[in-house]
Amino acid sequence: MNDQLHIEDGVLIRESVGDPERFAPLFDRHAVTVHRYLARRIGPPADDLLAETFLIAFRRRADYQPLRLEVRPWLLGIATNVLHRHVRQEERRYRALARAAGQQDPPPDPEGAEDRLDARAIRAELAAALAKLKAADRDALLLLAWGQLSYAEIAATLAIPIGTVRSRINRARRQTRAALGHTPTEVEK
Repeated sequence: MNDQLHIEDGVLIRESVGDPERFAPLFDRHAVTVHRYLARRIGPPADDLLAETFLIAFRRRADYQPLRLEVRPWLLGIATNVLHRHVRQEERRYRALARAAGQQDPPPDPEGAEDRLDARAIRAELAAALAKLKAADRDALLLLAWGQLSYAEIAATLAIPIGTVRSRINRARRQTRAALGHTPTEVEK
């Protein structure tokens, strides 16, 4: 995100404290990113969680500190905390996805069928592997992979040191690879 947009976001939040309608452009600007992150994490409840995320952000707008954190990571941090309240549903969804992916019939279209079958098989294993991760490790990994945040942004979002982010992501990757049956040498090839 460029610095000008960041400054504009910070100004909008500050102005919205006195004029709540000034908050609306922030939703327009960031809702798609936050929704995409939530949808990949939890599926259909993402719409409700998006609304809850922006409601919390709106209520906490006076506490926002633009020098500490840009708006996108701040919003994704709120979204991650909202997800924590729904973690049991998320874990059940991963388990159900793992079961369902293993039960689906092959696609009828033979062109590209092998790639789709491979993707479907790995999806079940990946969903099961994600369900087994500790919530903190899963959050860091998915903020990186699906939220497309940098390590520094993840550290600021989760209010943890960057070294902890690196440890969590490394551990999550290692456990996910092991669950998928990949050894480090296979991954590096």
